[in-house]
Amino acid sequence: MDRRKFLSRTAFATLSAATMSGFASSYSFANSASSVNSGTALGSGKNVTNLHAPKLDKVRFGFIGVGERGGKTLLSLALKLKDAEVVALCDIDKQNLELNRQQVFDATGKYPATYTGADDAYKRMLERDDIDAVVIATPWRWHTPMAVDAMVSGKHAFVEVPAALTVEECWQLVETSEQTQRHCMMLENVCYGREEMMLLNMVKDNLFGELVHGEAAYIHELRWQMKEVERKTGSWRTAWHTKRNANLYPTHGLGPIAQYMNINRGDKFDYLVSMSSPALGRELYAKEEFPADHKRNQAHYIAGDMNSTLIKTQRGRTILVQHDTTTPRPYTRLNLIQGTNGAFAGFPNRIALEDNPFTPDTKDGFHHWDTDMSKWFKRYDHQMWKTIQKQAEVAGGHGGMDYMMLWRVVDCLRHGKPLDQNVYDAASWSVIVDLTGKSVAARSASIDVPDFTRGAWKTNQPLAINVYG
Repeated sequence: MDRRKFLSRTAFATLSAATMSGFASSYSFANSASSVNSGTALGSGKNVTNLHAPKLDKVRFGFIGVGERGGKTLLSLALKLKDAEVVALCDIDKQNLELNRQQVFDATGKYPATYTGADDAYKRMLERDDIDAVVIATPWRWHTPMAVDAMVSGKHAFVEVPAALTVEECWQLVETSEQTQRHCMMLENVCYGREEMMLLNMVKDNLFGELVHGEAAYIHELRWQMKEVERKTGSWRTAWHTKRNANLYPTHGLGPIAQYMNINRGDKFDYLVSMSSPALGRELYAKEEFPADHKRNQAHYIAGDMNSTLIKTQRGRTILVQHDTTTPRPYTRLNLIQGTNGAFAGFPNRIALEDNPFTPDTKDGFHHWDTDMSKWFKRYDHQMWKTIQKQAEVAGGHGGMDYMMLWRVVDCLRHGKPLDQNVYDAASWSVIVDLTGKSVAARSASIDVPDFTRGAWKTNQPLAINVYG
């Protein structure tokens, strides 16, 4: 029996049932806040920061969830990758399933296997021996159990954001990845934006000096999703505004800032404080857009329209993280990084430096923003964007970043190289959801962030994104 079948038939059988019934309950840390926050969870596996999985000639994907994100974007882009194959699809929505089954046939001339009929139909897909990696683009509550089941079945897990909703779920992902030696990457596409990858080069070149502060956000007016009552994203995402007063969606802004600061690779999140504004906007929107007896008007919205969080890192840096999908305001992720020599900020892109390589004779240029990015891209554009920018822009997906992300996943898997984001990043960035809720509920009390690396952040090397393909 080969390794894949062994993992699928033994590990899956022993761990998968525990996963769906509450995987964390079998661990000593599950009900102990002190052990969770000190990072002393059971660790029987090997650290996966530099996981070199066996090389793959072609990456064979299975997709769980082929709706708005999973089907229209991720699946359509995966079908454009020459070294990837889509083997199977799973979705409880038969309309989505049939639509994307046809999409695969139109692109390849072959129909994929399909799985539906129940919430756990995906488990039957995971029993297949011809799938290397699973893309999970389902409602948030399914992210962790599906990712855990995928890894236990011997497959790499690529899960949409956030990867987990609680501290316990974050530890589940870490434990399972370490025990199975399977990748678990959160599909944080913003880390593959052209500006974000250019900033990685700038930081690596010490352009901003020693980093001291960052600002991240997901400010994106999404009240219109409340009209998606029976199907699509708003049918389940709206409910979270009635369940949690927290930063519900931190990773789009936070992920890139964490990478600039080498979080889990020389620094770590230490603790945070969080507070929320009143929750007003969604109740007002419901009154304006729905009949008085509609369920949108019967709901009690508790998530503050704006959540603001401050994170302190082990090295003393500070990070502002904001979330607002309710108030009328232009889109922004802030994307600000500040160092001892100057700063970069996004939306719109601008830079201000004391020692500027383009104006070496002056020291006061930092009083004004430079908004001409052309010379900066010419000098610091990332190798990956230089390599496949044209095909990424043609393929699309948030300006090409979605295609770039999937291309990179395949690039690393084919060459057996570590991924740019690992399970420790998925856990550290996602845990902000739970911890901000705890801080808000405790009058903005300071909450420790678990060390999911168990101290390995002190010796892990800084992130280096090298192109292999």
